[in-house]
This record gives sequence, C-alpha cells and structure tokens, in this order.
Amino acid sequence: MSSETAPPTPAQPRESLGFWRESWRNFRRRPQAMAALSFVVFLSLVALTAPMIVGTRPIVCKYKGEIYFPATYYYWRILGLNTQAYKTEAVFTNDKFRGVYPGNLKKNDPDSWAIWPLVYQDPYRPIEADEWPGQPESPSGIEGAPNKYNLLGTNDDGVDVFAQMVHATQISLLVGFVSMGIAALIGVIVGALAGFYGGWIDVILSRVIEVVMCLPTLILILAVRSILDDITIWHLMVLIGATGWTGIARLTRAEFMKIREIEYVSAARSLGAGQMRLMFVHILRNALAPILVPISFGIASAILTEGALSFLGFGAPPPNPSWGTLLSEGRTRIQTMWWLVVYPGMAIFSTVLAYNLIGEGVQEATDPRTRETS
Repeated sequence: MSSETAPPTPAQPRESLGFWRESWRNFRRRPQAMAALSFVVFLSLVALTAPMIVGTRPIVCKYKGEIYFPATYYYWRILGLNTQAYKTEAVFTNDKFRGVYPGNLKKNDPDSWAIWPLVYQDPYRPIEADEWPGQPESPSGIEGAPNKYNLLGTNDDGVDVFAQMVHATQISLLVGFVSMGIAALIGVIVGALAGFYGGWIDVILSRVIEVVMCLPTLILILAVRSILDDITIWHLMVLIGATGWTGIARLTRAEFMKIREIEYVSAARSLGAGQMRLMFVHILRNALAPILVPISFGIASAILTEGALSFLGFGAPPPNPSWGTLLSEGRTRIQTMWWLVVYPGMAIFSTVLAYNLIGEGVQEATDPRTRETS
C-alpha cells in the first residue's frame, strides 16, 4: 500500500524590514559596536547629570520661601556663559555664601532644605575642612592620592580629580558633537552641490575642498589662539568643525554623483520634483548611511584634538576642567602623581576607541557587501 506524498509547502517570502531597520539589526549583531554604543550612552548620561553626580552646590533647594537650582551654575560655566552662571546664585552671593552652601543655608534660613549631589567635591576649587560635616580638607600635591573622600585623588591645587573628570565629560562630548555637527552641515551642503550639479560648480568646490584639506587643524587653532585674547570653547568647536568637513564633503559628492543617475531620481525629476527636493529628499536620504561613518570617526578625532590642545595649554580656557589639562599637569610627575595621567588617559583612550568602533560598526552594518544574506 503506497502512501501519498504531500506537496511541498511553498517558501514564504521574507518580510522586508527596510534599510534602517535592517542596518540596526546588523549593527546589533556586532558585540564590540554595541558595547561601544553603550559606553557612549553612559558618557552622555554622565555629561548631562554631572552636577548631580559631583558638586558643592545643591541640585535644588528651598531658601527664604523660594525654590532655586544652584547646580545649574556648572552648566553655564561649561558653556562659557559666566554672566548667566553668576545670575543663578545672585541671591546667595548677596547673602555672602562665597560658594559654600551646607552651613550657610541653615544659618540664614533654618527652614531651608536642599537635595545634594552624590559626591561633595568641586571641579573648580579644593574643599575646606568641615565644609561638609565630617569631611576633611582636600589634600594637595603628592599627598592627594586616591582616598575615600577623593576617589581619584587631587591635583597640585587640591582640586578633586573625580569632579574634574566627570565635569570634563561635558566639554569632550560637547566638542565632539557640536564641531562635527558644523562639519557635517558644511560637508553635506558642499558635497551635495558638487555632486548634483557637476561641471564648473564641481570643479570650483573640489578645489575649495582640496585647499581646506591642506590646512592643519592644530596649527590653525594655535594661530587663532595667538590672535584672540579671550578664546572660548565655542571658538575651538567652530575651528575644528570649519576644518573637519572635507572628508564628509568628498564622500557626499561621490554618493550624489552615483545616485543622481539611478532610475528613481529620473522618475522624480520627470514628475516635476524641484532641485532642492531631488537633492535633500530623494538623494540625500539614500546617501545618508555611508555619510554617518566619517561623522562618527570625526567625533573621535575632535575629542582627541581637544585633548591635545588642552594638553598643550591651548584648550578649554581655565579653570574649566579638561582631560587634556589633567594629563598636562601629571606629565612631569608621573611617578609621584600617577593618578593625573592614568585616569584622564584611560578616559580619552576609551572614548576615542568607542567612537571608532561605532564608526566601524555602522560601516559594516550599512555596507551591502558585508551584510548577512540569511
């Protein structure tokens, strides 16, 4: 007796996830890239909440019947807006707090209350004895080795290294994101115009790109630093962004020259789409994935440049905390004050490595030649 064989079930077509969902799925399969992304997210959270992690000013307090947020002082100082920083504590300055809040709050207003940061240390000055109940004076010099009050030690002036490291995260990430935001804006616009129009526009813009590529960023920043008397972190970000867009522009130009000849662009043009719509809707959207790769690498390069400038003494204006400044302080005393070199060096190395790994992960996830077909 023969048994009938069931007909084979036809293979079900695989549901398309779309380009970005497919790229994200491929990115998640790379453990190194995911670990790097998690580290960058962690650093971003540290930067956003730095005054809540370590500081000497209350996060929020009630004083004489009013609610104040003295910790915002640190945000304004990092941004270089010192006038606004002093306005945030005008009432405390008038009452002669002199930057010391724990005792003065209750002394001037017994009904006051405050929510304090996790660690009572300041990134701009040393702590005095009993400024916080039971906390000794911050040691300085070779006596400022890591201890339970100064988790990563202190520098020559007695300023806590942990407080400087946490608040310096804001400068490093701010420099990376803002400078590369400027570079990406310039690079995409220049590359899009050169690649879309071609001809004499492409020739002129290509020569401009080559000229800017010949300008060394460090030398240019040092030259501007010697001219300007009062340089801020914003000047550094603009200079880094104004000289770091050439790689993005060249890649954007190549992608536009390739995509403008594809059929869907011709179809959109025949339907009456304008030039701006063709450039920034139909072409740029499909050229964006490879453009993200040099942006990620550029953020790492910008952070490294800021660290190098601070190491040379031309970075964020003092007394703003910086990883490079801490490295510079410890370079001549590495045997006696090793913590000034080890911890900032690890922070710079880890951050730059993380962005490089993210860039490699994005490149592999968005490149069809490296995708998994299953």
